Amino acid sequence: MRLGLLTGGGDCPGLNAVIRAITRKAESRFDDEVIGFYDSWDGVVEQRFTELTKTSVRGLLPRGGTILGTRRGSPLDSPHGVERVQAAMSELRIDALVVIGGNGSLTVASILHQKYGIPVVGIPKTIDNDVVGTDATFGFQTAVQIATDAIDRLHTTAESHDRVMVVEVMGRDAGWIALHAGIAGGATAIVIPEVRFDIDELAGVVSRRHAGGRYASVVVVAEGALPVADTLVVPQRKCDQYGHELLGDIAHLVAPELSSRTGYESRVVQLGHIQRGGTPSAYDRVLATRFGLAAVDAVHDGAFGEMVVLRCGKIERESMTVAQGKTRLVDLDLFNDVAATFFG
Repeated sequence: MRLGLLTGGGDCPGLNAVIRAITRKAESRFDDEVIGFYDSWDGVVEQRFTELTKTSVRGLLPRGGTILGTRRGSPLDSPHGVERVQAAMSELRIDALVVIGGNGSLTVASILHQKYGIPVVGIPKTIDNDVVGTDATFGFQTAVQIATDAIDRLHTTAESHDRVMVVEVMGRDAGWIALHAGIAGGATAIVIPEVRFDIDELAGVVSRRHAGGRYASVVVVAEGALPVADTLVVPQRKCDQYGHELLGDIAHLVAPELSSRTGYESRVVQLGHIQRGGTPSAYDRVLATRFGLAAVDAVHDGAFGEMVVLRCGKIERESMTVAQGKTRLVDLDLFNDVAATFFG
């Protein structure tokens, strides 16, 4: 067979490990040819690609980012995009596409298979851990560890100056990173998109902590978090070309409000793209490798329209339709029963 693969959406640690695993197994086990398309769907539409071999993917396991490059957008965004994908599949003799991406990429892949019959297998990836149908996505554990390391460091400087550190982490619609890093880092409070926050309650948590003799607070805030209606004015946000709100200002709203209510100096720390860059953790390298190997088997089994997923430690398959246009939100029991126990 001749396989094509692409990486879509935002980058995350582990993408190169997947590319390596797919190439190694496809070539060694099935004597397949593998090509990687540059810049996500743009590379398919424009037929820009590179031949992938065991030799060319050597050394990729610990490397962050993606050697293929990635972009947002899809062939569904342009009038003749799908036709050009079909033409590329035919002209380049591609038997199947492996799409490595998050919610947006998997939704596009699912539509292309359902509506146009394009043979696609999906691999879920995102640091946000918000793909429905899988227990975990690779990239998430690395992002959590990076955020936890930052929180650990911020505790000492906060204690030295009797400050409140408001740490903003990624998480547009789901607060998985904030929740896990906040628990692991011993945060004073955690604010996530799934639960609107009350700024007065948040200030009360900080005040009680300082009144108890703990002269430092670290508040972890997911970038997509919002206050309870009519309690704080959130500035109108601009949108990118795909209609997504440009986030990254909620910590700058929370910090001064905490200062004014508690009397303690607050500082903002935005981790931003640091969470997505660099070397993947051991866990993410293993999960990405397992996903890549399983995707090759799915292609040879003709399991098109499906994605490989993690369930109770095992790699299984699930229809990409379960993830189409959906977001996997955090377990609120973990937030209310575990995280909230340690607030303050």
